[in-house]
Amino acid sequence: MSDDTLLPFDLPSVCRKKLTVDFNGGNQSSNGGVLLLREAERSVGVCWLLANTMTDRRDRSRIRHAMFEMLMARVSAIACGYEDANDLDRLRHDPLMKLAVGRCPESGEALASQSTISRLENAPRKTEAARLCAALIDQFGTTVKPGRLEILDIDDTFCVAHGGQQLAFWNAHHDERGFAPMHIYHVASGTPVVAILRPARTPKGTEVRTVIKHVTKRLRKHWPNTRIVWRGDGHYGRVEEMERAESDGTDYIFGLAGNPALDALMAETADNLRFHHARSNQTKLRTYASFFYQAGSWDRPRKVVARLECSLQPVDGETGMRQEVDIRYVVTSLKGTAQQLYENVYCQRGQMENLIKLHKAQLASDRMSCHSATANQVRLVLHTAAFWLMHGVRAAIPMTSPLASAEFATIRDRLIKIGARVIEHIARIRIQLPTSCPEGALFRAVALGLMPSGP
Repeated sequence: MSDDTLLPFDLPSVCRKKLTVDFNGGNQSSNGGVLLLREAERSVGVCWLLANTMTDRRDRSRIRHAMFEMLMARVSAIACGYEDANDLDRLRHDPLMKLAVGRCPESGEALASQSTISRLENAPRKTEAARLCAALIDQFGTTVKPGRLEILDIDDTFCVAHGGQQLAFWNAHHDERGFAPMHIYHVASGTPVVAILRPARTPKGTEVRTVIKHVTKRLRKHWPNTRIVWRGDGHYGRVEEMERAESDGTDYIFGLAGNPALDALMAETADNLRFHHARSNQTKLRTYASFFYQAGSWDRPRKVVARLECSLQPVDGETGMRQEVDIRYVVTSLKGTAQQLYENVYCQRGQMENLIKLHKAQLASDRMSCHSATANQVRLVLHTAAFWLMHGVRAAIPMTSPLASAEFATIRDRLIKIGARVIEHIARIRIQLPTSCPEGALFRAVALGLMPSGP
């Protein structure tokens, strides 16, 4: 970093007072909330777990940056909104970023540069990347305290490829090449279980079965007495997975694509709904039904829930309206009424879209621009670790505060991106936040709440 001192300069006056700007304000950072991320890591320990999982092949006599320091710096940068490794060239001298990894803000050495971080992301082999995913499952299993029944949501999301990356696949729906990483979240806590990189195509039944089988097996080491329910849309309602779940003692509720055989079973119910809708004054009318159905590829009948909704829809090329019945199907191993299973269980999976948005849009996990698929999987792991830190900060916010349910972008703007002056003494490091900080009281409460209890 250059030691040159920039000359002061003047800007137009304010209230007939000169406005002078200089760069003599001391050692400062625009990421004051890194202190909260540091405490969240001390509480959650996700970066420590990943650092202990990654294989370090470097010559120990030449190591300047410990594995935890590099991971913590990269994950903290992602949480602060710096999604690219290139940003570490500018952040390596940031006093609070150095403080977050355990180095003194002024006398401590600079952090790892972009080239070192890029080598870190490309260093793991395929089996080592798989161990990192397993470590995330362990992180979830040891952090979240389960009840008797826990629901896990599984879904995928499209991410555009940034060049000639491995595993990039053409997706006709999005009209682009990209990936469709598979995300798994815990419903009750909103915490991530794992994110798995895959091509941008509809998952096959064997792929769905393999992923869910391995995740379930790993989770049962931590949750031996918990009943696990898997929930997903029609892409995951595969016979291979349903057979595995039934033989393994887990439950499921998946979307099921309609077909003429299912529609024929619902024809009488649909006619009755049309009749009652025509007699009522309601814009839409719903009814629910459940029955057992066996497709040609199934080895046994399974419970299917149908939601029928009748409404008036415009007719193409005409001015009138026509009565239409929309039917959605769900296949499940759960007990309960048709309406309760569809509305209170299956439809609640819509919350997962918000969790994916936090991961993909607000933590920029779609920036998988490495050529190697393994390196991009490592990036997904790092972004998931950033999700854990941001989730930890949000969980420490008092429920009386509006930020207790805020999105990560809002928390970043209000609590993370705060200017801070750093002063390092011989026996103390002092952080001075702005007197005019709007969330000063909340910042103090979150920081103290994240600290471990006890002496």
